[in-house]
Amino acid sequence: MSNTYPVLRGKTYFIRTFGCQMNMHDSERVSGLLDDCGLLEVATPEEADVVVFMTCCVRENADTRLYGQASAMVSAPVPPSGRRVVAVGGCIAQRDGERLREHVPNVDVVFGTSALASVPRLIAEAFESEPGAIEVDTVEEGRGFSTDLPSHRAQSFHAWVPIMTGCNNFCTYCIVPYVRGRERSRSMESVVSECGRLVADGVREITLLGQNVNSYGRDRYGEPRFAELLRKVGETGVDRIRFTSSNPKDLSEETIRAMAETQNVMPHLHLAVQSGSTRVLRAMNRSYTRDGYLRLAESLRRAIPDIALTTDIIVGFPGETEEDFQQTLSLVEEVGFSAAYTFIYSKRPGTPAASMQDDTPREVIQDRFDRLVALVERLAHDANQGELGREVGVLVEGTSKRDDAVLVGHSEKNVTVHFPAPDGASLDSLVGKIVPVHVDEARTWYLRGTVCGEAR
Repeated sequence: MSNTYPVLRGKTYFIRTFGCQMNMHDSERVSGLLDDCGLLEVATPEEADVVVFMTCCVRENADTRLYGQASAMVSAPVPPSGRRVVAVGGCIAQRDGERLREHVPNVDVVFGTSALASVPRLIAEAFESEPGAIEVDTVEEGRGFSTDLPSHRAQSFHAWVPIMTGCNNFCTYCIVPYVRGRERSRSMESVVSECGRLVADGVREITLLGQNVNSYGRDRYGEPRFAELLRKVGETGVDRIRFTSSNPKDLSEETIRAMAETQNVMPHLHLAVQSGSTRVLRAMNRSYTRDGYLRLAESLRRAIPDIALTTDIIVGFPGETEEDFQQTLSLVEEVGFSAAYTFIYSKRPGTPAASMQDDTPREVIQDRFDRLVALVERLAHDANQGELGREVGVLVEGTSKRDDAVLVGHSEKNVTVHFPAPDGASLDSLVGKIVPVHVDEARTWYLRGTVCGEAR
């Protein structure tokens, strides 16, 4: 491809990613495409001839961040090439298309969630057009999977592997089905083959991606086959398998057994609950109940006693009462989450919940949010205390931002772990290795320890 667009060769690019793991994966594919065209990655947007924003539109602050950072490029110094192209991709681009110019007047290229392969062409056309023109591709139909494109992975030892795209659930607060489309599963053979190639390339950890991985295969095979896929990926010999996102309504006992019986599936599951009130869950169109979620948590702990459960919770969904919120607090306490991503409800235009009326004062919602955060922090601290004195395996990712002599990585339960580099060990020799660490100190959001064995 490097000879296809000569106008791009030798230019520089910078990518900023907002949002979920799927966006991170998409950014790696865009980076791979630009590398393949002869562009060079730089560390800051100010240095770049091409600035790409990969966007998320799940919450309102993502729009605000994009508008601010993209518009800031207007006053940035002009690069040596004399022209900077600003490209916006991902969910906001898919949602707004050419209308994005209303908020980001300096945008040159807009590409949707299924149009990654078009990025080099769109950017080349922007460079060859008069300033003020705009190149747009938000067509969804007839596209292949982005996994067919080259990739520039952020970490050599970790890889994102999409197993499906889109979502059929249409939760009333969520914009994703409208910008990512309906569920489409890759073939099991293609996923397993990709994982095998990654293992041969030295990847130690694979994260399987989908808006709802538990329904993987339903569109292709007539029934979900995620449990079978987990087992087959386990047979590739990869050291660690993780997956996200996981909708409770489709988490089957078969999948729980596969998690328990496949040794390289890590003992951590992010299982978004969103609310502890069945009434609110019904209004969210979540298709499970409070009791159903609690039964799932019990099944998971029975099959994998030491599993770490994390979740997402929305506070202030339209119509939520104090009683509903108390049910959320009691569910969080009963499950004993190791961590939770907590959000105040953000109205997304185009979703059913956007038209739901709610007169709950903002200060009441903020108070609920603060109480939830305090509970989540206490439970996270308690969960990490259970790791004191244990040996955990840490996949080394690099050094601490505050101290180059301290290494950092994640445990099997996906907890951040800090530990001093062993005497005589170089960073290069340990990054991407799995190191046994004795936990000496447990804080709310991380562990500290010392190496207690050989890296592998």
